[in-house]
Amino acid sequence: MRIQYFRVIVAILFILTLSSETVFTAQIKDSESASHGLEAGGHTVVDTYKFPGFKVIQFELPVLSIYSYMLISDGQALVVDPVRDIFTYLDAAKKESAKIGGAYLSHSHADFIAGHMEMVNALGCPVYQSAKSGAVYKIEPLKEGSVIHVGEAMLKFIETPGHTPDGMCAVAYNKTQPETPLMMFTGDVLFVGSVGRPDLLEGTVSAASLASSVYDAWNHKLSKLGDSVNIFPAHGAGSLCGAHLSDEPFSTIGKEKASNPYFKSTSKREFITALLDGLPEAPQYFRHNARMNREGPPIVDWNAPLPSEIIPDMELTNSEKYYIIDLRDATDYASVHIPNAINIAVRGRLENWVGTIVPWGSEVILCGSTSELKESVFRLHRVGYTGKIITIDSWKKAGLAVKSSPSIPSRELYERMQKGDAPMIVDVRLPEEWMGLRIGKVLNLPLNRLAKMAAQLDPSEPVVTVCNSAYRSSLAVGILERVGFQKATSLEGGSEAWIKASLPVLEGVIKGATTETAPKAQVKLPERISAEDLKRMFMDLPGTFDLVDIRPAVYFKDFNIPGSKNVDIGELINNPAFLTGAGPLILIDRDGTIAMAAGGILSQKTQRPIKVVYGGMTAYWSETEGMAKNITPLPIQPVPEIKSSGPATPSTAPAPAPQPSQEPAKPKKKSAGC
Repeated sequence: MRIQYFRVIVAILFILTLSSETVFTAQIKDSESASHGLEAGGHTVVDTYKFPGFKVIQFELPVLSIYSYMLISDGQALVVDPVRDIFTYLDAAKKESAKIGGAYLSHSHADFIAGHMEMVNALGCPVYQSAKSGAVYKIEPLKEGSVIHVGEAMLKFIETPGHTPDGMCAVAYNKTQPETPLMMFTGDVLFVGSVGRPDLLEGTVSAASLASSVYDAWNHKLSKLGDSVNIFPAHGAGSLCGAHLSDEPFSTIGKEKASNPYFKSTSKREFITALLDGLPEAPQYFRHNARMNREGPPIVDWNAPLPSEIIPDMELTNSEKYYIIDLRDATDYASVHIPNAINIAVRGRLENWVGTIVPWGSEVILCGSTSELKESVFRLHRVGYTGKIITIDSWKKAGLAVKSSPSIPSRELYERMQKGDAPMIVDVRLPEEWMGLRIGKVLNLPLNRLAKMAAQLDPSEPVVTVCNSAYRSSLAVGILERVGFQKATSLEGGSEAWIKASLPVLEGVIKGATTETAPKAQVKLPERISAEDLKRMFMDLPGTFDLVDIRPAVYFKDFNIPGSKNVDIGELINNPAFLTGAGPLILIDRDGTIAMAAGGILSQKTQRPIKVVYGGMTAYWSETEGMAKNITPLPIQPVPEIKSSGPATPSTAPAPAPQPSQEPAKPKKKSAGC
């Protein structure tokens, strides 16, 4: 047994050694997006999903983690939750030879300016919205049980307050089968792996009261529709309208019952506590966007030329009057920039970070190349910001003072840390990111609060800012400069570059739990349990743990442990949904070897207890023969076939999946967070 265990440990360490960079980098990209390309700033079609009598096109805007939709049937179309730049929908309707007959808003959006008034202006179509929305403009009011028809499709509306008081879900049927729900647009009340946050409303309704409404909406309405009903949310991973959203584009009611961590709560009070706990701070622009959406946003002249460049003047560096936003990449900004300019590059979440950092109503000046200026002016309309323009070349030609903040390479910073003469290092990521993985003993001052929290630091001393990719840390340099820091710089390439340089990190360490004086890589191993231990847990602690079987599906179908879920090992390692949960995550495979390696990788990412069944199914079968059995799943109810126009890829979600013909294939993608 000792020899076998030694071999397992060697295998784990070998895997962790080979994949440490991949694992740590993947951990970073889960929390700060792998996608910073300019393509993330435009709309993409995720897929087209075919249902009996109608089809649904799913659009994504990665930089804001927005999903919007077009339902099409018999040449008629309805656009669901459109964004302000509606050209993608107009082009899609033309390609489909469909006439857009209306825009439906699932709720009063706060994270972006919706495109409903743009559609009214362009098409003269009605806006379908909750009667409780408080909209100032003309709407077709919806209430519980309202129905509209789009060709062969029938949409029945359900009032689902919680994220907002006016939240609604639209359940789609084929009108010839009005008792068989096929799919549902869930807006922001239900996401894949999460639910809508209830704390964005300004008014007399408490967040706890709205959280209670989310609980009721799920338990009394949505969960009753049938496990096979497909759900299509308004947001994916990276959105601040909820926490821990999955990057899967859709799900089913059954899968959310089985895998959504919020629905594991045993009481309403526990649900409310879980929902309110640890929500990220909402950007200040949310409340202003919500107001604009209720009032009806003004129409944008999308064909307007760029405004004339303003005359360079040192007065523009007055941080009390102006916000200069440098749109260039971090390397260009570090080389030279206008004093007190902040770097929010177009290649990332421009809209979100401008709305988070730049106070509403500020005098905004955009600085960049012509293409960067055009891109930013267009995109900032999505969150209600406008600004004047200037270029760094015209500033330099005017002979005005410039600033530089050369970034520091990973190896140089590490060597200075070892010598004890490193500057103050400030990690500007969110606390949960900082706790999960960091380059050493560094101070955590989250970017969205940095301007205020910087008062803790000495502005005369040098400071190095750190994030995952240098996007946020470069922005942090400008924020520090605006409040008086003269020696602020950024870690070149961020933590990703640090890891690629094979430098040590601290990860998964609770504050105060370590006495190390230098960064140290830590390897945590999962706990081994015997097959007999697992049997006792089934008998004594049912419902307090999740059991995941990572064997190939063909072997799982042959025999498995009742209550276990079959999950592909790649999905297990990369899906953040497995990192959360009140109880342990227990892994089992054929003989325990691969499960032990997978458990070792997961243990680096989470504080959740990870356990592995020693000896795997072989030991379980021999020690508890008779518990495992053949299982032939039976569908809960007949479900019409749904076909996807995209490439068919098997679902690997951590929940019992409907038969392949019952749900569209899920295209794999990365989130666009920063």
